[in-house]
Amino acid sequence: MTPLLQIEEPRAAPQPAPEWKAFMAMGFRPLYLAGCLWAALSVALWVYAPQWLTGQLGGVLWHAHEMLWAFVATIAVGFLLTAAGNWTGRNPLEGKPLAALCALWCLARIAFLLPGMPALVLGAAAELLFFAGAAVALGRVIYATRSRRNYGLPLLLLGLAVVDGLYLWAAWQGDYGLLMQRFYAGLLCMAIIALLIARRVIPFFAMRAVAGLDIPMLGGSGPWQLGASGLALVCLLLGWQPGLALGLAVAGLLTLWQLLAWKPWAVRKVPLLWVLYLGHAGLGVGLLVAAAQAAGWVLRLAWPVHVIGVAGFAVLIMGMVTRTALGHLGRPLRSDASMVAAYGLVIAAAVLRLLALWPTALSLAALHASALAWVLGFGLYLWRFAPLLIRPRVDQAGQGAIPIRRR
Repeated sequence: MTPLLQIEEPRAAPQPAPEWKAFMAMGFRPLYLAGCLWAALSVALWVYAPQWLTGQLGGVLWHAHEMLWAFVATIAVGFLLTAAGNWTGRNPLEGKPLAALCALWCLARIAFLLPGMPALVLGAAAELLFFAGAAVALGRVIYATRSRRNYGLPLLLLGLAVVDGLYLWAAWQGDYGLLMQRFYAGLLCMAIIALLIARRVIPFFAMRAVAGLDIPMLGGSGPWQLGASGLALVCLLLGWQPGLALGLAVAGLLTLWQLLAWKPWAVRKVPLLWVLYLGHAGLGVGLLVAAAQAAGWVLRLAWPVHVIGVAGFAVLIMGMVTRTALGHLGRPLRSDASMVAAYGLVIAAAVLRLLALWPTALSLAALHASALAWVLGFGLYLWRFAPLLIRPRVDQAGQGAIPIRRR
């Protein structure tokens, strides 16, 4: 007798196979993967195997450079190359040109680990070409489509590259007195980019995720925040500490005011959002700590550098590389246990790294614990997202690329 009804367990949709074309389809795919992988590996090298750092930069100079330009700035480039597709309707970079850009990035990472001045020169050339190529690709689509509100972004990327070149030039000359000033200038340039991105995307993400939430985009405060940050950067380069302190303080206060206006209590149950809010808060507090340091109230420059870099940039990045990757990969915009654990680990790494700055008997233990939490956090992200980044979107498997639409 033929059965009338047959009940079977639902089967999970098959995963598309890894595909090089998909991996090089948009900038976030290879650059999120490369940036987060290098974040974990470089910190592990710096803390647990510093004897392997035999390059011309060496030691703390290599660590500072790689954290800012090889990790934070690389993630920003990946985000901008992807977001520009939404802003302009054109993909700035894909396929072989994107692969060439990533090859330059890899060449720089290898060269900076090798001893000798020729390796330093090779690394510098590869890295500056990486940033210049990204800025040109970004500018090409932004200016061609008259996306006026984004005209400054390619210039900011070029500014980041110029400061990077100045930092590496000081290393070439052995003028270590200028290195920290130029690193700090790069940090502030990156802060301007991060503030611009956060002010655009955090309210947008929040209103999409929380039903009925209505929060301001705060376009009016943007020019003031940009002006204050730019003033701080100029005063830093001129060596005028009062102006530096004022610009940093205004930028930091505006950042925290924006955060409060975005109703943080409303997103407390949405990990994909509260991690972004927390990173934005860390950036605002870091700018205020930097203002205090410029005013002479905080003695060690390591304090603002690590509050901005770890509590601000790193926490923001962990939120961005999960939320934006899910969106562009066509996945549900929901966090899972692995993502929340990665958030917790990076936040713990930030807290422990700041504790390590206090001169106590536990400073070294706190540093090692911070590095471990950091490596585990980014390792967890890679475990969760690397299989997705190298595969086509499920809704595009076996199809041609779906055109980017303007948002």
